[in-house]
Amino acid sequence: MSDPTITNDSIGPTIASADDETPRIDPVMRSRELAVLDALRSVVDPEIGMNVVELALIKQVLLGDELTEIKMILTTPFCPYAGSMIQQVKEAAEEAEGHEVKVTLLAERWDPRDAGLTW
Repeated sequence: MSDPTITNDSIGPTIASADDETPRIDPVMRSRELAVLDALRSVVDPEIGMNVVELALIKQVLLGDELTEIKMILTTPFCPYAGSMIQQVKEAAEEAEGHEVKVTLLAERWDPRDAGLTW
């Protein structure tokens, strides 16, 4: 039996052994990812009044042993609360993970439909 391989894909961290072609979700990594997302629910966009998870601003959580990276977008390119929200995301995630978190802003445009919103 060979060693399992851990990969990240659209459903989160998965484990695939060389003997089994079907990847399985790693329950430890998935629980860590859910804990981070749950912590990020405390970060609210002050203009809209919804949290960054509900608004679909968190695009990816890359878990690491010593460093976790969160890739996110903003509701508008020149959001006046960007600095504050990024800092709050970093602090909430660091509290959940217990180690350093890097927040990366993506250039992707926010679409309210991703959050189930229609105007």
